[in-house]
Amino acid sequence: ARSDVVAAEAVSLLNGAMAALRDIWEEIGIPEEMRLERIETVKRHIKEILDLMVAEEERLKQRLLKSVALSRKEIDALCVELQLEPFEAEEENNILQMEKNLRSRMDELLKQKSDRMRELKALIEQDQDLCDLLCTTPFCIDSNVVPSLDDLERFRQHLASLNSEKEQRQEEFVSSKRQIILLMEELDHTPDTSFEREVVCEDEEAFCLSRDNIAALQDLLKQLEAQRSRNEAVCEDLRSRIIALWERLQVPAEEREMSAVH
Repeated sequence: ARSDVVAAEAVSLLNGAMAALRDIWEEIGIPEEMRLERIETVKRHIKEILDLMVAEEERLKQRLLKSVALSRKEIDALCVELQLEPFEAEEENNILQMEKNLRSRMDELLKQKSDRMRELKALIEQDQDLCDLLCTTPFCIDSNVVPSLDDLERFRQHLASLNSEKEQRQEEFVSSKRQIILLMEELDHTPDTSFEREVVCEDEEAFCLSRDNIAALQDLLKQLEAQRSRNEAVCEDLRSRIIALWERLQVPAEEREMSAVH
C-alpha cells in the first residue's frame, strides 16, 4: 500500500537524520556521554510528537465509534417510530465505512418521517375542510405521531369517500335548489325564513351540505310541491265550477274563449 511506502520513507528520513547527527557529533568531537544525552533529547522530542499524533487519531477513532453508536440508537428509534422492521447493519471492514452507511440509512429514515408528517398535515387540512362542509366528525388520528403507511392509506380512502359524498350531496343540493326556485316562482312565493333565503339567495359554495340541511332541503321541496298540488286541485275545482256555470248560463263559445286565457 502507498501508506506503507510513505511510512518506510518516514523511518528512512529519521535514520538519515540520526546518521547526520552522529557524523556532526563525530566531527565536533562530542564525547559519548554527551552524545547519549543528545540522542535521548531527540528521542524524547520524537516520542512527544508521535504520542500527540497517536492520541489525536485515537480521539478521532473514538468520535467515529461514538457516532456509530449514536446513529444505531437513532435508527432503532426511527424504525420503531415508523413501524418498520429493525435495521440490520452490514458488517464493514472499517469504522469509517460503517459510520457512512449508518448515516446514509438514518438520512433515509428521517426523510421518510418528514414525508409522512407532511402528507399527514395535508390530509388533516383536507379532512377539516370536508368536515366543515359536510358537518361530519374528523378522521381519528394523532397529528403528533408519525403515521404508518397503513394509517395514511386508510386516511386517503376516508377522504376519497368524503369527496364522493360531497359530490353526491352537492349534486342533490343543486338539483333541489333549481326545483325550489321554479316552484317558488310558480307559486309566487317569496323566501320568508332564514333557511329559504340561505337556499335561494346565498352562494352555493357557502351552503353547508350536512345531512340535516339536505333533509331540510327535501322537506322544503316536498312542501312546495304539496302546495302546488293543492293549488292545482283548487284551480281544477274552480274550472269545473266555471264550466258548470257557463253551461247553466249558456255563455257563448266566444266569451268562454276570451275568459279561458286567464
